Amino acid sequence: TNPGFAGLGEGICLNGIVRQQWTGFEDAEGNNVAPENFLVTGDMPVRWLRGGVGLAIVQDKIGFESNIGVQLGYSYHADIASGTLGIGTAINLLNRSMDYSKYKPHSEGDPVLASGEQTDMLFDVNLGLFWQVEDLYYVGVSATSLLETKGKALGSSAESSASFIGDRTFYLVAGYEYPIPGKPAYEIHPSMSLMTNSVSTQINLTAKVLYNNKFWGGVNYRLQESIGLMVGVYIKDIRIGYAYDINTLGLSVVPGTHEISIGYCFKISADKTAREYRNTRYL
Repeated sequence: TNPGFAGLGEGICLNGIVRQQWTGFEDAEGNNVAPENFLVTGDMPVRWLRGGVGLAIVQDKIGFESNIGVQLGYSYHADIASGTLGIGTAINLLNRSMDYSKYKPHSEGDPVLASGEQTDMLFDVNLGLFWQVEDLYYVGVSATSLLETKGKALGSSAESSASFIGDRTFYLVAGYEYPIPGKPAYEIHPSMSLMTNSVSTQINLTAKVLYNNKFWGGVNYRLQESIGLMVGVYIKDIRIGYAYDINTLGLSVVPGTHEISIGYCFKISADKTAREYRNTRYL
């Protein structure tokens, strides 16, 4: 998450996402190795800090690897032009766990493939800027794992020189809210995101239609990877969304991806409306 966004919603906001990628994907042994992602975020403005604070907890499971990360951040808010700029920083703690006992190596004695489970704890720093004009548009840039912290050597053998290094990654997000002329109940919300680690780049394009500030539906395209549909509803201060992606890689053995999101905002300011990322993918 972009630490610059913390507290810009003028309320206490909690969000959660559960994402099951490539549902039912298994290895040759019948083990479920499909990626799973769990994300919980919370943020709120703190007036005496002239900004806001945020917390994010994420768990990723990929095959026999499990990562749990905790991000605690602060964002300073400044009124610029007709919008508000959030300048944020966050500390990030990552616990990595590898269960080597479940691997089936082709050759025995690989120094990287130790027996049992190996864990590692890494510390890093994230930075972010987020600028929004309420009910109109937003732009955000951020970077994670700036220190590229190096973990301990993988495996139990002294011969192993391989180790995990935090991957410095840069993000760009932008979105716009466009009321349809003559159709006041409808709004179009196009948005995009870009993620790169200087080796590979991922681009997402999203178009969503909001009806009567209550129901929404849209499409999401991840370049050279997947295309998806999303639907959702606002029930008072609660937002519920569902998305389904179909891969476009040409691999028929790769199933689709399910994503469920839920959010709740409790307004703590009487004169402004609690805000959030409209796109459920960029909480």
